[in-house]
Amino acid sequence: MKTLTIPTTSIISHFSSIEDPRIERRKRHELKDIFFITLCASICGADSWVAIETFGKAKEAWFTNLLSLKNGIPSHDTFGNVFALINTEEFCQCFSRWVDDLRQISKLDIISIDGKCLRRSLDASSSKAAIYMVSAWSSRNQLVLGQQRVDDKSNEITAIPKLLSQLDIAGSVITLDAMGCQTKVAEEIINGEADYMLSIKGNQGTLHDDVTCFFESVQTSPPVSFKSIDGDHGRIEQRSVRASSDIEWLKERHPHWRGLRSIVAVTAQRECNNGNTSEETRYFISSLDATDPSRLGYIVRAHWGIENNLHWVLDYAFDEDSNRARKGNSAANMAVVRHIALNLIKADTSSKIGIKNRRLKAGWDNDYLEKLLMGK
Repeated sequence: MKTLTIPTTSIISHFSSIEDPRIERRKRHELKDIFFITLCASICGADSWVAIETFGKAKEAWFTNLLSLKNGIPSHDTFGNVFALINTEEFCQCFSRWVDDLRQISKLDIISIDGKCLRRSLDASSSKAAIYMVSAWSSRNQLVLGQQRVDDKSNEITAIPKLLSQLDIAGSVITLDAMGCQTKVAEEIINGEADYMLSIKGNQGTLHDDVTCFFESVQTSPPVSFKSIDGDHGRIEQRSVRASSDIEWLKERHPHWRGLRSIVAVTAQRECNNGNTSEETRYFISSLDATDPSRLGYIVRAHWGIENNLHWVLDYAFDEDSNRARKGNSAANMAVVRHIALNLIKADTSSKIGIKNRRLKAGWDNDYLEKLLMGK
């Protein structure tokens, strides 16, 4: 194999432990070459197997200078078949180890966890349901920290503890929506030496009822301790935070919530330019105390970063909802590849253009692609 002229070895080495699922006598292309070409193609805007093959052939001279490629660029069928066979669990674990090298671990980090459906992975002809991936998003680093595929006969509740076990969460605050508000999840977070802010809704039965009654009662509800006002997208939104650590009564009624120290209510009042107004109150349980309501409000708001900065970007800039990879593990594995690509693209803080245009630029400019692969 030729010596790499750019520092791609770091990326390749982090994923080299993935077991090659192919029969030895049928291998014409090295697994690391297939992975590297796919990653580069994904960075540069190729979103299908045919596009990946086309991209590889268009830059065959560039790839040949970096990789062995004894049999040239693999076919689109080869790319698809290999990613259908790769063990997604192994792939996700390698991803998390790679991100640890990029991430600046901080006790101030807020890690948001949420699930996303890969809509076009649905295959009705084979009675195959659409795939869900649960991802972890670092607010401080603006990086995907990890992901976990939701098993076909399971749900996000079982995937979240698996994802948490892959991550170094010590000193962070973990935020989850109501689906992740489970005693097992809270225990996993506390065991990882982190704190939690968990949204509660009707799925928690009497816990939700007890917290709601506390904040709706004139006798027990604490006063508003923090307010913020934002104006954007043709509306004005005012958020008020009420929080209390005086909850011994709640812990006695719900003793299985490990680390529980406070309950929080966030009321959002929205006024649009057309005169329409709305109000919504959301409730949370947390292992943080109630002494800093402004921070509690910030943590609640930061959770939406996973929707705005990850899920929306994957749909808009990577057209993830239209990706038709369906065979075997290919849909889940390509979701991981897109996360790698997004992390590398976001690492370029010098560029002022959006993610979509950075992908195009990388496809046109080899020097810029090399810069992204270096993670700078």
